[in-house]
Amino acid sequence: MQVRTDLAEEAQALWKQSAGKTTQLEGVKARSWEDRGVRRHQVQILDERGEKALGKPKGTYETLWVPGDGRPTPEAAEALGEAVASLLDLRGGESVLVVGLGNRDMTPDAVGPFSAGGVLVTRHLRKQLPQVFAAMRPVSALVPGVLGTTGVESAEIVRSVVEATRPDRVVVVDALAARSVARLGCTVQLCDTGIAPGSGVGNNRQPLNAETLGVPVIGMGVPTVVDAATIAREFSNRGEEAPDLTPRGAQMMVTPREVDVMIHRAARLVAMAINGALQPDYNPLELIAVAKG
Repeated sequence: MQVRTDLAEEAQALWKQSAGKTTQLEGVKARSWEDRGVRRHQVQILDERGEKALGKPKGTYETLWVPGDGRPTPEAAEALGEAVASLLDLRGGESVLVVGLGNRDMTPDAVGPFSAGGVLVTRHLRKQLPQVFAAMRPVSALVPGVLGTTGVESAEIVRSVVEATRPDRVVVVDALAARSVARLGCTVQLCDTGIAPGSGVGNNRQPLNAETLGVPVIGMGVPTVVDAATIAREFSNRGEEAPDLTPRGAQMMVTPREVDVMIHRAARLVAMAINGALQPDYNPLELIAVAKG
């Protein structure tokens, strides 16, 4: 049975579990450390061997696990913001477009739109009052909606906006699927390979990456659901054999009862981190107020 996960760290753990402790994972480098109470794990997929083993494109994937219930703290936001800034590799006044993917009317899928809503947008201010806002990085935000409500692929909308506004970097935020329920709402994955919307739930859409948009794309994702079959396997006492699920149950995605609180906390943390990464000279307390939105 295939275990669905968008997290590179979980994919690495699954490979080790299936291959055995004595087998070397070729084409992948990984390291773990703790930073201001936040557990961080970085996976670098170096070549085709790593891509084949983990099922993900070549690039850098970093997972930050916030302690407790995922409640945003200045320390966690600072650590996450520094990770975002590192991947963005900002060296001057580059403009950034933040894209919040997902359906804001479906709570487990709303982390992208809610995160984008907490981002401090400044592109219009720089144009209208350059003498006041010249020191701020030009930032814009976009929530393209979903195909089912707009009739247009998110990738098509984002590509059009990128062509019109010409940002130097794009940050894409989306909900992810995890293997472990312990990661829901309190883990953030960053990567420099962009995002393929819906891949974790078997609903692959057009990817958003440097190849499709023509500019560097950073993906940020928060796991909000776990596949029912994955939960059955994880908690089964039958080893590799998962309990029998009906065809309908096999396609079910599970999320916590307190998903509303979880999504708002995660979105606030992501927004705080993005604001801190893009406007490092801004007062952190004011950035928190903006993220509360």
